[in-house]
Amino acid sequence: MSHITILGIESSCDDTSAAVIRDGYLLSNVIASQKIHEAYGGVVPELASRAHEQNIIPVVDQALKQAGISKNELSAIAFTRGPGLMGSLLVGTSFAKGFARSLNIPLVEVNHLQGHILAHFIQVEGEEHQLPNFPYLCLLVSGGNSQIVLVRSYNDMKIIGQTIDDAAGEAFDKCAKVMGLPYPGGPIVDRLAKLGNPKAFKFSKPHIPEYDYSFSGLKTSFLYRLRDEVALNPDFIEQNKESLCASLQATVIDILMDKLRKASKALGIKEIALSGGVSANTGLRTVFADHAKRYGWTIHIPKFAYTTDNAAMITMTGYFKYQDGFFASMDVAPYSRVTL
Repeated sequence: MSHITILGIESSCDDTSAAVIRDGYLLSNVIASQKIHEAYGGVVPELASRAHEQNIIPVVDQALKQAGISKNELSAIAFTRGPGLMGSLLVGTSFAKGFARSLNIPLVEVNHLQGHILAHFIQVEGEEHQLPNFPYLCLLVSGGNSQIVLVRSYNDMKIIGQTIDDAAGEAFDKCAKVMGLPYPGGPIVDRLAKLGNPKAFKFSKPHIPEYDYSFSGLKTSFLYRLRDEVALNPDFIEQNKESLCASLQATVIDILMDKLRKASKALGIKEIALSGGVSANTGLRTVFADHAKRYGWTIHIPKFAYTTDNAAMITMTGYFKYQDGFFASMDVAPYSRVTL
């Protein structure tokens, strides 16, 4: 029996990543992060695409070496088509096309968001875990996205609620910036929140119908609260940093979980997954586990390695699509904005 061996490439933002999956099992997942953006307090698209150009060949080479396979054993090349930064996506897309053509094997395009949602299907030999059963609900939270997705199968997903303005990760990063914390702020807020009192400060919560989210009001109320307090006491932020982070985090999690509970109840689905960069947040993971006990949910939380952008999730999606013969043509172009 011949193996299905997929090489996947992820280059949607500032991480260059390549992974190999054989017959559904992950053999390697290599990520090169770009430290250069920290100095600018955010990702600079032009610098990101240049760094991808430098990183992509060594990263793919490492992924093949760690997997212990040669390029001639590959069945197909999967790559992130979008959404993401256009310059970054072009590097991954162009490399994937050239590599697939040189090996005369098919090309499989992957939607980055679909990849995040299917990260739960990544299996590593000896570390097998329970896979989600369809249909399930997935809370996808990252710097650019906050949405509740009804997942009926790997290629049948429907967004039933999403943010109408900022994403949850963006709210964390922007509020962290206002407090003078370094970029990216999300992980630092998470760390400081463990030391603070989540009930110390109250911030506004939006009243949005159905399952949609909004985080801009929270961000504004956070900003105004700091402005007013600092006017009275210039050392306010420094003296209350931990509790500000804890209260901010508790509010964001509360907003996220409130809608998820509503969706779960209305649709009668108790199989619930968490995906995306913000799924690394320990506060959110704790509340997820608590909800599982309280509401009888079966929950799926990704390993930390699969929360941020990585090629393992792109390769996994590519593996599913390959089996159904969903191949991309050589003139496929990346897209910077798209939904599922």
